[in-house]
Amino acid sequence: MPPATLRRSGRNLLLGPRSGGSAAGCKIRRGVPPRFEAMTESVTQLTLRINGEDHRVVFPTHHTLLEVLREECGLTGTKHGCELGECGSCAVLVDGRPVLSCLALAAEMEGREIETVEGLQQGNDLHPLQTTFADLGAAQCGYCTPGILMTAKALLAENASPTAPEIREALAGTLCRCTGYHKIVEAVEGAAALERGEEWTAPREVLYGSSLPSSESESS
Repeated sequence: MPPATLRRSGRNLLLGPRSGGSAAGCKIRRGVPPRFEAMTESVTQLTLRINGEDHRVVFPTHHTLLEVLREECGLTGTKHGCELGECGSCAVLVDGRPVLSCLALAAEMEGREIETVEGLQQGNDLHPLQTTFADLGAAQCGYCTPGILMTAKALLAENASPTAPEIREALAGTLCRCTGYHKIVEAVEGAAALERGEEWTAPREVLYGSSLPSSESESS
């Protein structure tokens, strides 16, 4: 497995529902078996380092990094897909490595450097990956794109000139239901060229398709 390929970690799949209140003011837990009461009461407070900024958060200890990023930090670019570690839509970088945030506990992330898709753009400047994905139309519905962008960023940090097979292998854990992956691979190749300081423009045939045969070739 290459370094940039997504890693999986264990997680607790038991999520307790929120508590509600009765008319008399006493709190009633609906649908929570008694043996899970201790789990729903456990709360963690810590500081997460996300995109170069510190976020002080309070959350139920069993919540995943995905849940804390979206619900506590308001960073909704990281997408909630299968919640089983199969689709890769929730991929973020932890200390520069791709991690499936739906399988990682937020309580284990203190002191780690977390990067999400919101941190790619610097001011008004898009990251090369964002530029090439936009120019080539490599994103369609866009739901899987954040995970692909972050995984590709980790790949380019380790391999400045990846081949198409290396790109496909690195992105094997991120699923896209819309595209045939061809433009995604070309966009990563283009971003690699830009990061190397080379000039890159999207090939005409990629944007507009192959040219129609000329009348001379038809007659011959």
